[in-house]
Amino acid sequence: MTTPFTVLVYSDNHATRRRVVTVLGRRPAADLPEFDFLEIATPAMVMQRMDSGEVDVAILDGEATPAGGMGIAKQLKDEIAGCPPLIVLTGRPTDDWLARWSRADAAVPHPLEPAALTAAVIGALRR
Repeated sequence: MTTPFTVLVYSDNHATRRRVVTVLGRRPAADLPEFDFLEIATPAMVMQRMDSGEVDVAILDGEATPAGGMGIAKQLKDEIAGCPPLIVLTGRPTDDWLARWSRADAAVPHPLEPAALTAAVIGALRR
């Protein structure tokens, strides 16, 4: 049996976290292991879980407060050697430049399109 991928989902908004988990589901691609989700609401807990080395991919809400996902993504890429893939959820498609600044591996705008989010996460994990 294959070990599940650990997917961290950060947002201060419970509905956003639930939407991400629901859209992706436990097995979004037949060739990848199942997903186990860590729903995180605070920046401090994101840092703690990412430092553990147990996260395979992180999805970070750029609209979260008090710390947005793009700033957290930049910090993670700067501080964690071998940082796992990071997907940021942007407020709008024109925020792509902020996602590039954050060094995120992919960006998906709100409102979340299931196909776009799934493709971004699967693509990041396959790379």
